[in-house]
Amino acid sequence: MVVHGRDGAARIRPTVEVFLAFLKLGLTSFGGPIAHIGYFHDEFVRRRKWLDEAGYGDLVALCQFLPGPAASQVGFSIGVLRAGLPGGLAAWAGFTLPSALLLYVFAIGAASLTGPVALGIIHGLKLVAVAVVAQALWGMARTLTPDRARSGIALAAVALVTVAGGSLGQIGAIAAGAVVGLLISRADPSTGNGHLAFPVRRRAAMVAFALFAALFVLPPTVAAATASQALSLFDAFYHSGALVFGGGHVVLPLLQSQVVAPGWVPPEAFLAGYGAAQAVPGPLFSFAAYLGTVAGPQPNGPLGASIALVAIFLPGLLLVYGMLPFWDRLRGLPFAQAAMRGANAAVVGILAAAFYNPVWVSAVQAPADFALALAGFVLLVRWNMPPWIVVLLLAIAGGALASVQPI
Repeated sequence: MVVHGRDGAARIRPTVEVFLAFLKLGLTSFGGPIAHIGYFHDEFVRRRKWLDEAGYGDLVALCQFLPGPAASQVGFSIGVLRAGLPGGLAAWAGFTLPSALLLYVFAIGAASLTGPVALGIIHGLKLVAVAVVAQALWGMARTLTPDRARSGIALAAVALVTVAGGSLGQIGAIAAGAVVGLLISRADPSTGNGHLAFPVRRRAAMVAFALFAALFVLPPTVAAATASQALSLFDAFYHSGALVFGGGHVVLPLLQSQVVAPGWVPPEAFLAGYGAAQAVPGPLFSFAAYLGTVAGPQPNGPLGASIALVAIFLPGLLLVYGMLPFWDRLRGLPFAQAAMRGANAAVVGILAAAFYNPVWVSAVQAPADFALALAGFVLLVRWNMPPWIVVLLLAIAGGALASVQPI
């Protein structure tokens, strides 16, 4: 009996250690997914030495290869490496809950914001979304479309999404980009040589893959048969998390098609929440907690926030957990690398289309709006100002502008 208790304590201690380490990062990690990967490197490679440089590079490559929030997948995998599946869940909770709770509080308080100045502050947050998405588009275009072929894939994706619209157009653009990438893109000479021994059995990995597929296929059918709004809400966010490559701002067009197009969330509330999400630390996918809170049909509030938050992260975590035992072999295949380069180029095109609609057309309504959005972009790109400071500046500017000329 005593031995069992000691063994239990031995299992719990690494899980608590993982949770506290990621909770610190969840409270302090501003700057988006690329910055988060840098924070993780500093904390777990340099300071704690839970894995080495080569192993960390291998892990980042895996999470960039899969759909889902790459930084959160890296953190989850580090937790699995340290303390098994409980450690992975502890890492996700510690890193995600602070931002999710802050956005839930903002969603509750936003309903009470009335009057010209308050509406001006909300409009300023919408202009933050313009600046932040422009920054993301600028950086991703430079990295993911460095040649004519991949620039062409991005332009074709813009055209396809504009003509087809909705999530089907986005899925088609990503699939077409992967196919074209296979045809025209040559693999890079080599990838890293890092190797990590994850405590994940192949049987458990196959269960994760099966669960991912079942949750992708079954909820929409059951929701249609039962008219369950809870299942429809879960399905909308699950599909958004399952189909986004690159994470971060790329999820914006998918979420817009899932919650704004059917009328669950008004466009102005969507963009205001997206702007507020730039002011909090942790993963941008926590934006789902805000959307689940303000969604029109019930369940909303705390239950809607919980459903949306779990649903948007779950597919990415299931996929990375399933891939952990197989990644070393797969990542060296040239066809996989070529397909991902084409898919990533298509993602740039999808984000470009989303930058125009809904971001630009919903936020920039006057010359002063354009000037504020441009100022935010310059502060982010040229001055390297932290996003949360830009959020505060544009929110204050929006309120001040509305006090002179109400929106």
